[in-house]
Amino acid sequence: MSSLYVLYEHAAGFSLFSVKEFEEVSMFLPQVESSVTDIAKFNSIVKLAGFSPFKTAIAALENINAISEGIVPQDLLHFLDDFFSKLKKKKCTLGIADAKLGAAITESIGVQCSHFGVVPEILRGVRFHFAKLVKGFTDKSAGVAQLGLGHSYSRAKVKFNVNRSDNMIIQSIALLDQLDKDVNTFSMRIREWYSYHFPELVKIVPDNYMFAKAAKFIKDRKNLTQDSLDELEKIVMDSAKAQAIIDAGKMSMGMDISIVDLMNIELFAERVVKLSEYRKKLSTYLHNKMNLVAPNLQSLIGDQVGARLISHAGSLTNLAKYPASTVQILGAEKALFRALKTRSNTPKYGLIYHSSFIGRAGLKNKGRISRFLANKCSIASRIDCFLEQPTSVFGETLKQQVEDRLKFYESGDVPRKNIEVMKEAIEAAGQEIASAPADATPQSEKKKNKKKKRQAGEDETETNGTSNGNGNALEAEAEAENGDGEPKKKKKKKNKNKQAVEA
Repeated sequence: MSSLYVLYEHAAGFSLFSVKEFEEVSMFLPQVESSVTDIAKFNSIVKLAGFSPFKTAIAALENINAISEGIVPQDLLHFLDDFFSKLKKKKCTLGIADAKLGAAITESIGVQCSHFGVVPEILRGVRFHFAKLVKGFTDKSAGVAQLGLGHSYSRAKVKFNVNRSDNMIIQSIALLDQLDKDVNTFSMRIREWYSYHFPELVKIVPDNYMFAKAAKFIKDRKNLTQDSLDELEKIVMDSAKAQAIIDAGKMSMGMDISIVDLMNIELFAERVVKLSEYRKKLSTYLHNKMNLVAPNLQSLIGDQVGARLISHAGSLTNLAKYPASTVQILGAEKALFRALKTRSNTPKYGLIYHSSFIGRAGLKNKGRISRFLANKCSIASRIDCFLEQPTSVFGETLKQQVEDRLKFYESGDVPRKNIEVMKEAIEAAGQEIASAPADATPQSEKKKNKKKKRQAGEDETETNGTSNGNGNALEAEAEAENGDGEPKKKKKKKNKNKQAVEA
């Protein structure tokens, strides 16, 4: 007869509970649901069979991080292996909450796992009465352990890879767009306001930032003298314009305004100047952040367009998951759905329209170059997202490919094949990473666990004559395209299937 054991992961450690006559219990599922809240009834069904406490808080955090990714940690593996080896050849089933973790446990120690039927209700009861089922535990001590581990786990998730966080890019580009609108609106207001007093200044100084600085300096036009020429020249960066301002001030058609009005105009002009200067600083900050988070996307398409793509997708990871066709029309969703509804032509580009490549392309080639550029943006975002040590080599290479494609449309010069270009980029990136310091990019615990899992997968696939290294993965992606940016994967699979059939 098969026996059921339930695994429960608590902040204090791993515990195994034996379920009495679980086959009969599963037949009376409604009765089990009602007995979950009653400790006396629940004790007659479930008893503690084994408990493995965590030695330190760091060990608890490492184990919970591994379990959240569906990886069996070493502590849990030893605990289950020791427990089930004592049962010898008894037929056992292990109840578990996560199906992914259950599959990993079955693969590791060969115990059959179940996550449906009566198991969820048993686990709910264990969670409710855990402090009473384990000796030496109280509700207070269990709550303290859970609170401490919960804070550590949440803190680790928030701080995960803080040096390459894309949330700052999303906020920066949103603020930059808002500042552009505000500065333009305020500049228009200062132009209209000060033009009552000095209307000729608008034609001489058309730039918004320079106009605000000039208005702040001039104030009352009647006070303009030849002594002000040097200061005006510093503001407008042109001696001829500075002299023209002084000359226009002497014979201006503007009205006289009071000192109070001039003070308000001066204060408002000062605010516009400060906003414009802060906008420049924010643009520099965005450039540095993009260079850190998505250097390849930045090299390919620029700071602002790349940041808008990340912001519209929600994160760099989401953008990396999108196919090239989605990246191409990202930002043109309204036009797309309107075209689908009216059965008209769908849009050729969305946010990537602001790229200089599409502006330089001819009218008939705009759709082609937007498709090609979206393809390269998709590759660049995936490299930025999944490459452990950031480098801009691939972005510069992809940018050169887009330049070559533009030349091909204009002059007919055939560009180099994608596979050759990407192989050179992989070699150059490898040399750059090898020459970089070893501690340039700190790895989090999550990445370490992923690396272990990847290495375990490599050991298995090497026996079949395959490899999953970073360089080979990039080569495979490079080989997936021919010179026109079209995938070849399906054809290769068909050839492999044919060879298998012939064999």
